[in-house]
Amino acid sequence: MSMINYASREINCKLVYYGPGLGGKTTNLEFVYNKVAPSARGKMISLATETERTLFFDFLPVDLGSVRGFKVKFHLYTVPGQVYYNASRKLILKGVDGVVFVADSQIERMDANLEAMQNLYENMTQHGYDLTHLPFAVQYNKRDLPNAAPVSELQNALNPGWPVEAPSRQRPLANPNREGEWLVSQEDGQWIERAPYFEAVALTGDGVFDTLKAISKSVVKTLG
Repeated sequence: MSMINYASREINCKLVYYGPGLGGKTTNLEFVYNKVAPSARGKMISLATETERTLFFDFLPVDLGSVRGFKVKFHLYTVPGQVYYNASRKLILKGVDGVVFVADSQIERMDANLEAMQNLYENMTQHGYDLTHLPFAVQYNKRDLPNAAPVSELQNALNPGWPVEAPSRQRPLANPNREGEWLVSQEDGQWIERAPYFEAVALTGDGVFDTLKAISKSVVKTLG
């Protein structure tokens, strides 16, 4: 989880972009890196695999304020998409503070999305993390493509929600990013919570910073 550097008065938080191969994880990070002021970011490190790259860089956002007098620095990672790199996926998830699942909206990539989501839950469990109690967001990328599945289908498959057990949280919670929708709602007598989701076209940057800002704010809330 988050690490405190008392010398620089920084709290270091780790965000991991997870998802199927070639779904847009790398494109998200590259867009963010190119838009963040050079003075506020570290060097981007790229580890190449056969078909894609694992990226890492850190940056210090100026619009999230401070926590108890400490600046919050975010370290952004992608994971390799292919299943046979699962050891690397698990290693990168260690100490994570927030997760963004980048789904490929193309209809024919639904099985790959489902496999990656199941793999995420399994790897988080092996680390002792509960994804339902950690800052988590879903991004539906490639919304500009003609073969993009409807968001409702993607939601039903990848973000159907999980039961809300704590009585204190069994109340309607509006989705601040989607007017008229709910993050917590009662369905068939059962309270259900879904992760916030975003539509994106990472190549052009649409939805990239909306996703990042939301997950970053969720992580900061856990630090207060």
